[in-house]
Amino acid sequence: MLQATGCSTSLVVHLLPKPSSGPHKSRECLPLMLILRNRLKYALTYREVIAILMQRHILVDGKVRTDKTYPTGFMDVVSIPKTNENFRLLYDTKGRFRLHSLRDEEAKFKLCKVRSVQFGQKGIPYLNTYDGRTIRYPDPLIKANDTIKLDLETNKITDFIKFDVGNVVMVTGGRNRGRVGVIKNREKHKGSFETIHVQDATGHEFATRMGNVFTIGKGTKPWVSLPKGKGIKLSIIEEARKRLAAQASATA
Repeated sequence: MLQATGCSTSLVVHLLPKPSSGPHKSRECLPLMLILRNRLKYALTYREVIAILMQRHILVDGKVRTDKTYPTGFMDVVSIPKTNENFRLLYDTKGRFRLHSLRDEEAKFKLCKVRSVQFGQKGIPYLNTYDGRTIRYPDPLIKANDTIKLDLETNKITDFIKFDVGNVVMVTGGRNRGRVGVIKNREKHKGSFETIHVQDATGHEFATRMGNVFTIGKGTKPWVSLPKGKGIKLSIIEEARKRLAAQASATA
């Protein structure tokens, strides 16, 4: 990181702010300040970021956020009503966060992975999601590792996706982060991690841990729009050919 920025260690604190405590782990999130200053270029300095946030122009999952280091993570919806823009945080095939532009209809919901389903006092069922939400009285068919479709206005579950073979998923961890494919097989290993085999749209198959997989649709159709590339990871040779073809078309 230091070599990429060309700065000494004394400047890292100013370039890469530490995220606040929130719904996502610090290593799996992007502070709001970096989104406004480094990605969207709506601010040039630290003070400009604070000025924008204090005017309550930025919404995350439908709620106004004024914390400059608020952690935004995978599947979060960042909205800017002033400019009528909506973005969803997704991964590209290189494992980097990508701000994917959304239409207003798609910005009204988000997908949440279910961490656990439990029973509270007086036998009230509730589930916990990957982003720290607790939702009471869920559908009895919803189990751990399933995905729920959450309405951001009402905070209610409108639909859910079972973690089954044949459904489309996005990998959110490991070296295959950002890849999209269909579950082909599940391998259970006693005393170890459960392995999921995924096949992408080009027919390439890869394996990852169950905890790294996030279901995003039923069958082969995802419920959310995907960034450029559609989650298909290219080899070094394929990337070079694509780059050369783009250069040739530009000069022609």
